[in-house]
Amino acid sequence: VQLQASGGGLVQTGGSLRLSCTASGRTSVDYTMGWFRQAPGKEREFVAAFRLTARRTYYADSVKGRFTISRDNAKNTVYLQMNSLKPEDTTVYYCAARINWSVQYYSHEHYPYWGQGTLVTVSS
Repeated sequence: VQLQASGGGLVQTGGSLRLSCTASGRTSVDYTMGWFRQAPGKEREFVAAFRLTARRTYYADSVKGRFTISRDNAKNTVYLQMNSLKPEDTTVYYCAARINWSVQYYSHEHYPYWGQGTLVTVSS
């Protein structure tokens, strides 16, 4: 599975950005797509996940109500709509995928496939 992420950029506090992650290669009936973020010197942090077959979404408490993960099946693309952005959201965001579901969807160690990072900067 190859993942291509895009959509990062600079935005003011309270603004919005939409990240995209397009998957290609091997796919599965039940796979999970996730978004993580990682600040320098810190562990990769779970942001959101989307379970394909169940069409269920999961969010970190820090982004719940502000971020929305969704999928366009025709484009094989997962989006992360980020609203009401805060300076503390500034960091590099990564999309990830795994073939089949894991109850530990929030753990970066359970995702074998990763896209390149995309930088989100929120100015105060």
